Amino acid sequence: MSEPAEMTVGVYLVELLKAYGVDTVFGIPGVHTVELYRGLGASGLRHVAARHEGSLGFMADGYARVTGKPGVCFVITGPGLSNIATAMGQAYADSIPLLVISATNAGGDAASGRGHLHEMKDQPGLGAAVSAFSRTLHRAADLPETIARAFALFDGARPRPVHIELPLDVLGSSASDLPPISKSPVRLKPPAARADLVDEARTLLAGAKSPLILIGGGAIRAGDGVDGLAEALDAPVVMTINARGVLPVHHPLAVSWSASMAAVRKLIQQSDVILALGTELGPTDYDIYADKGFCLPGKLIRVDLDAEQLVRSRQPDLAIIGDAADFVRQLNACGATSARTVSGAARVIAVSAEARIELTPDMTAELAFLEKVRDAAPGAVLVGDSTQQVYAGNLGFAAERPRSWFNSSVGFGALGYGLPAAVGASLGDPSKPVICLAGDGGVQFSIAELAAAKETGARLILILLNNQGYGEIKTAMQAVGVAPVGVDLYTPNFQMLAAAYGWRTSLLGDRSGIGGAIEAALAAEGPSLIEVSAP
Repeated sequence: MSEPAEMTVGVYLVELLKAYGVDTVFGIPGVHTVELYRGLGASGLRHVAARHEGSLGFMADGYARVTGKPGVCFVITGPGLSNIATAMGQAYADSIPLLVISATNAGGDAASGRGHLHEMKDQPGLGAAVSAFSRTLHRAADLPETIARAFALFDGARPRPVHIELPLDVLGSSASDLPPISKSPVRLKPPAARADLVDEARTLLAGAKSPLILIGGGAIRAGDGVDGLAEALDAPVVMTINARGVLPVHHPLAVSWSASMAAVRKLIQQSDVILALGTELGPTDYDIYADKGFCLPGKLIRVDLDAEQLVRSRQPDLAIIGDAADFVRQLNACGATSARTVSGAARVIAVSAEARIELTPDMTAELAFLEKVRDAAPGAVLVGDSTQQVYAGNLGFAAERPRSWFNSSVGFGALGYGLPAAVGASLGDPSKPVICLAGDGGVQFSIAELAAAKETGARLILILLNNQGYGEIKTAMQAVGVAPVGVDLYTPNFQMLAAAYGWRTSLLGDRSGIGGAIEAALAAEGPSLIEVSAP
């Protein structure tokens, strides 16, 4: 343990983060962030080093999704921020809380055009493009308020990345004039839904003959309350990709099929009152094939923390600003019911039967493979990159619980997400195994994080689908008569490469052996690679 450092602004910042409950910092030290590290060794905070800032942000993203706490990152001026910008974009699209703290050149040097180390023309502008807000702290006195603003956003509003940058001369200056750090800083709660609007929603639902609940990632904190509400209304629950598992896999009212499928759209169109909780109603969940076929003809009740989002995509008949979890609690407390005329469970059985018919044989096989993976590793978190298995899962994978299925194939759609995000997820909850689903093309974006997984002791299994290229893009090119270019890749010997990083490895020639391979990996020490050839 390092000796306590003098109280510079950098040391003060670390202690302030600790007071807000931060326990892990993801960072790559550089000459411009040395002052951020002055007090880190003695702070008790865990530091996790990635091999690239893009991966660093993905790690923090995976950690945030599993824990519900913000992922905190330290990056250098210039390339540190530009590298992590892609990860911030993914987190922004999926409403994930990241706190990205960067250095910037000293006052008078930033954006001067003189050619200082890591100098950028508009570093705050880059941060602002992928964050809820980006602020440069020209005065140390502004630090406590700015950190409070970041956590107010994370706690009480739609969570998204925040970028804070400190000039080098401020970062290393004395913090003697800053106020003492409170051991329990003020924390906000999400706003409660207005009681009169909750009552209005209850009245609308009470008259519903075919009620339906749409639930998105913004309602993931609603937890057990959603199943009670669904049962009281006898309403099927359609879960978006980031909400999978809010109703568990075998719940009779759970619809884990994509709302972009014809069967689910039919269910939606046959519903007379629809309650949408924390969902954007966006195209990557409701119109993934961009055929403009999604519509909501019934009465629509929307509940969201984001006032602007309430009126995007589809104007609601009743708009309620507030926390979805609080709304569900209030609605359950006032005894919500419906006048349904057809069993909700029967509607779910019908939509599931129709949805399965829509799947291609390849998608059916990939979905069956994912179900074997899930069943072989009870309690596991499945983290995906953009790969064929993940695309199939987004159409119809039923997750065990909330926060156990997420990926980067939609939203910002960043390749290379899977492996580092899986490392972060494992660090966020080491009690559960984490399974990463990636392809040989995407994994090479961040392959160096095999080292981070080994270094941190992540409880991680990487299931790697190897088709020697960007198989999905190749298929898309061929489907529209474009000669494939740039999609057939030279790939390394992943078995030897992973072994060089200290991983346990196995190669499956027959996919039917996936259950046994996962069981062996779970029983082994350290991270494991299971390489699967394309069918």
